[in-house]
Amino acid sequence: MLVPSNQITNFFSLNCRDWIFKNINHKLFGAQSKKWTSIFMVACWYIWMWRNKTIFEDDFQRPTNPTFTILKMVEDIDNYTNHPLNLRKCDTIFVGWTRPGEGWIKLNCDGSYKDTLGLAGCGRLLSNLDGRWLKGYCRKIGTCDALTAEMWRMFLGMQLVWRQGFHHLQVESDSKALVDMIKGSVKINGKAPTLVCRIQELLKLNWQVQFNHTRREGNRSAD
Repeated sequence: MLVPSNQITNFFSLNCRDWIFKNINHKLFGAQSKKWTSIFMVACWYIWMWRNKTIFEDDFQRPTNPTFTILKMVEDIDNYTNHPLNLRKCDTIFVGWTRPGEGWIKLNCDGSYKDTLGLAGCGRLLSNLDGRWLKGYCRKIGTCDALTAEMWRMFLGMQLVWRQGFHHLQVESDSKALVDMIKGSVKINGKAPTLVCRIQELLKLNWQVQFNHTRREGNRSAD
């Protein structure tokens, strides 16, 4: 058991926000476990990963001893962090969803690709200044690669926004390659992909569109 028996009631009685922040700041157990932050985050990551594998991989089986698996990962992280070659200063980067400007809406969209089947899908999410959900949906694309899936979700998302009558749009993508292609920041060998051309045609409509690259963690609202 990962949670001490004398803390089980407290652990499961907090609201979601307090539960997350108290655990990652090891305030829930105080000095009882300096490693608790790592244990908590690794456990959350494994639970999320095992859930996805259970849904999307028919032959996946969870480990018979999940506690051992989690603690082994924590030990590996601790050994790596304290290794003499890794004792150097690191900068912390806080990543998260940022609200659009006044009068703008934000389009977060994400493409997914399963290489074992060669199948792809995409999802889109529209939010306003207050972070309020406006519209969103997902769609099966079919057979294509990961970058093409990203192109589809951006193109379909922008189409959706235009049809909804919005004229100030911020498009956020975790695919830097695609954002650079749309903005013309990279040279494309040969003819530009058809979907890139379609996206650029949408930019000629009577509206204002901004493109921003975000890290994958900042785009999870569209996952």
